[in-house]
Amino acid sequence: QVQLVESGGGLVQAGGSLTLSCAVSARIYSSNVIGWFRQAPGKEREFVASIRYNAGRTYYADSVKGRFTISADRSKNAVYLQMNSLKPEETAVYYCHLVTLGGNYWGQGTQVTVSS
Repeated sequence: QVQLVESGGGLVQAGGSLTLSCAVSARIYSSNVIGWFRQAPGKEREFVASIRYNAGRTYYADSVKGRFTISADRSKNAVYLQMNSLKPEETAVYYCHLVTLGGNYWGQGTQVTVSS
């Protein structure tokens, strides 16, 4: 069974940076897409960024372009989200998400709190 484990969340001041990590228990294949979503209190879960392994192509929500960077380390079966210039409204639980031919998988989430 595939498991995704996020880490790296925490409390940061507005304008600060955090790097989230997602460790995947199974091999990530080149056809897979892995990314990050976030869910703030009282709001729907929203897309943040994703990376397609076979081409290394990355995709970002407009709200994070230029500030967030998604990357992957195949040797470690891990994906990272570097977040810079964080804003208080980006306080949310951040989830790792993996899309495979066999289904979709979610991590348990990691809390990111940005203080003003």
